[in-house]
Amino acid sequence: MELEQILSILHLHAQELRKFGVRHIWLFGSYVRGEAGKDSDLDVLVEFEEGKKTFDNYMELKFFLEELLGVEVDLITIEALKPRVRKYVWSEAVSVEA
Repeated sequence: MELEQILSILHLHAQELRKFGVRHIWLFGSYVRGEAGKDSDLDVLVEFEEGKKTFDNYMELKFFLEELLGVEVDLITIEALKPRVRKYVWSEAVSVEA
């Protein structure tokens, strides 16, 4: 699947994403760089609404995205983004409003 297809699908399902408490999503990694292969996972950075970052919302969002897009998702919260990789992630991140 190409990046534009993924973005289109996520935009179509923005209302459903908000049900998980999602404020904002960014994509980064091999799909954004156009380097994804058949075994690549999709790197997703998520910001939850205040008070909505729960284990259940996190896991349900991960499973929802994997089923919706048909690829394994590496879901990372903004708070869990390690300082040593932060600048690389933000340099290529593509915003998806939820």
